[in-house]
Amino acid sequence: MLQTAWVSSPGSWALREPGCHRNVKKTSWKCGFVRTIIQHPRLRHDPKGPGKARMLKKIQICLCCFFVLGILYEISLLSGCFFSYMPMSKHFLTPEQVLNLGKSIIFLETTERLEPPPLVSCSVESAARIYQDRPIILFMKGLTNYTVLDLNSSYTAFSLLSSMKNVFIFPLQMETVFQETPLLQWYNEVVPEQEKNWVHVSSDASRLALIWKYGGIYMDTDVISIRPIPEESFLAAQKSQFSSNGIFGFPAHHKFIWDCMENFVLKYNGNIWGNQGPFLMTRMLKAICNLTNFKGTEDHSCQNISFLNPQRFYPIPYPAWGQYYEVWEKSPNFNHSYALHLWNFMNHNRKAVVAGSNTLAEKLYKAYCPTTYKDLIQNAELRDFTRSGDA
Repeated sequence: MLQTAWVSSPGSWALREPGCHRNVKKTSWKCGFVRTIIQHPRLRHDPKGPGKARMLKKIQICLCCFFVLGILYEISLLSGCFFSYMPMSKHFLTPEQVLNLGKSIIFLETTERLEPPPLVSCSVESAARIYQDRPIILFMKGLTNYTVLDLNSSYTAFSLLSSMKNVFIFPLQMETVFQETPLLQWYNEVVPEQEKNWVHVSSDASRLALIWKYGGIYMDTDVISIRPIPEESFLAAQKSQFSSNGIFGFPAHHKFIWDCMENFVLKYNGNIWGNQGPFLMTRMLKAICNLTNFKGTEDHSCQNISFLNPQRFYPIPYPAWGQYYEVWEKSPNFNHSYALHLWNFMNHNRKAVVAGSNTLAEKLYKAYCPTTYKDLIQNAELRDFTRSGDA
């Protein structure tokens, strides 16, 4: 889907068109070996001549071997650097190739920002740790054909996520994503500048198209994974008889997702927040299922779709979202949950995880995204403290 990436210079990377690396003359690394010919004078009337010639030949072979090993060592260093900082390409895999592996965990960033905040980083890292055998993909709208990121710059979270072996970061090109779906006509007609909820509406549409085309699990970037989800076709109940669209999973080309895309276009109203999101999922589920209230921690099932109990992802409901940033006398165990939704939309980035605060959110970071906690929380505060001391 979209593009792959290649190293343009040490310490930086650039996005190019999908086929750019196929033009070997322009974009590929040119590696060659220098052939060294050692000439020596012919020995005349020297009884030791044949022995010396053999010895010189052995020395020449040894020198060539050392030279080749040196070249290979340099290449290995380059490769190590490349794959440490360039997991977007992961052996030059394209988004389609990664998605076609199946069972992807998909995150979306539909703003223009290039530096994921700590909660986004925590969400992606926790998924990468819980689902180590599955590709974790973060699509970012801010990445374009002309994006060039200096990896020595302040994009700490970007480098952190890129270094994880099963995390892939790709540009989000909506027109390509919506190809061969009912959403393409809507996308070609809508005017983003006139949409007050465009960031959310475009995300609602993109997640439907990606899951329909490739299957897998979609997660919001404020969802912290704590254990694997055992279901393949599921929706997450936010409360009884009401579905969220912050996390859901289906195999590719599932009819329910196709019907959701058609209804998205048919009843589109971008002025109503959630009309294309949780309200869409709820009305489509109610059209095929007789929803009842949950009792205890049971899950519901209808038309081979699991409607998962609110305890699975929303044990703390949205009116109480602030409890994640409070100190608990005894922290909940979340034994009935697969992941936790931290309601960042309600938070509006007002409250953040602070090292040493002992809040519930800090404990979750330490347990499920320790690298994010260390690199983006502890180290950032240490750097701020050092700067203030110097001042």
